Amino acid sequence: MQGSAAVAAASAFPSGIHAQTDGGDKLKVALIGCGGRGTGAAAQALNADDRAEMWAMGDIDLEQINISREVLKKNVSDPAQVNVEPERQFVGLDAFQKVMDIAEVDVVILTTPPGFRSFHFEAAVKAGKHIFMEKPVATDAAGIRRVLAAAKVAKEKDLKVGVGFNRRHSPIHQTLVGKLHDGVIGDLPHIQIFNCRSDVNKRRERRPGESELEFQVRNWYYFSWLSGDFMVEQSVHEFDVVRWIKKEVNPLSCQGQGGRLVRTGPTNGQIYDHYSVDYQYEDGSLVTTQHRHFPKCWNWFGEKIHGTEGYAELAFKSTGLIRPSDPGAEGWREKDKLNSYQLEHDVLFKAIREGLPFNEAERGAYSTLFPLMGRMAAYTGKEVTWEQALNSEEEIAFNPTSWDDEAPFQPDADGNYETFLPGVS
Repeated sequence: MQGSAAVAAASAFPSGIHAQTDGGDKLKVALIGCGGRGTGAAAQALNADDRAEMWAMGDIDLEQINISREVLKKNVSDPAQVNVEPERQFVGLDAFQKVMDIAEVDVVILTTPPGFRSFHFEAAVKAGKHIFMEKPVATDAAGIRRVLAAAKVAKEKDLKVGVGFNRRHSPIHQTLVGKLHDGVIGDLPHIQIFNCRSDVNKRRERRPGESELEFQVRNWYYFSWLSGDFMVEQSVHEFDVVRWIKKEVNPLSCQGQGGRLVRTGPTNGQIYDHYSVDYQYEDGSLVTTQHRHFPKCWNWFGEKIHGTEGYAELAFKSTGLIRPSDPGAEGWREKDKLNSYQLEHDVLFKAIREGLPFNEAERGAYSTLFPLMGRMAAYTGKEVTWEQALNSEEEIAFNPTSWDDEAPFQPDADGNYETFLPGVS
């Protein structure tokens, strides 16, 4: 957690808007979800605006709030920006709503497990808050539609919304995508996405006396209703970059497969550990993808872009290269020197201060649907069209009110979870 922060590291909505500021006012910020990424995002928010202050925090665990608060103080320019009195610290499944009910809060940071994101975003828009929400923005089609509806209302209220696709704010990504749009390597018939690496999250053992729902929420990454499965939770960054390269054009359909080889046992929940999904576009171009979380194997994370006149590459950690087919043409290679996680907050807070149009929610929803439809195809073994995915009746996420609520997936007598079976699911 210290590392995350150090790296900086529809009609039902009322018309009133609380989040009104002018250039001289302090911006009161609230953090909902005080884990490592949330703490990092909060530090970046406070560092983006020296008149912003952390005013309220919500989490399911008071200890987590306390840890996050102390880490924040060490990773902002002025520790006095962290001003969270005990009466503005909220614990429990309803902590998000208690934060939304504080009229003085101008900006909310939504960094709970993704399965809650669409519900929290909807509540934040209803409360009239400016918003930063992490990716992915939903874990099922119902959540995507909820975000799209709330995004429309946010525009009507002139609320500023940032989504955690930091690569959109990376100078290297901006430069390379701009060159691709200028035709530096010609047409782009084939783009590859790779997310091949070892596991990326720690598992949590079941605590004595905790409910099934609490175990799953604390072990959220390994349950698809909470994380979206790892292709959605992790690879969504790369899918967003591909939509950007494709000028926001969506695929027609996809088909693919996946499964579990190394993720076994109760703490691995029921998500897959590998996927391979291919996407077809109306112009005949392809996006092919590989996602694998196995130890001691070949690792690479990013996009390989094959053009009719050359090749380009964008790798994790924001390294880009262009290699034209013409041996006489000049190539290009560069690595980001700036922190795009910070830059995305700089842009959001500038928009809030200056009243600039800024709403990334709709784009965030469609970029989340991109891998989500691939998950649908792999889980079911069917070809899935974009329209089928968007209008799917699949609904696995929910917004619990009590730890005694029934979780969507239940273990067998040995504590194991039934996973999705192509042709059966």
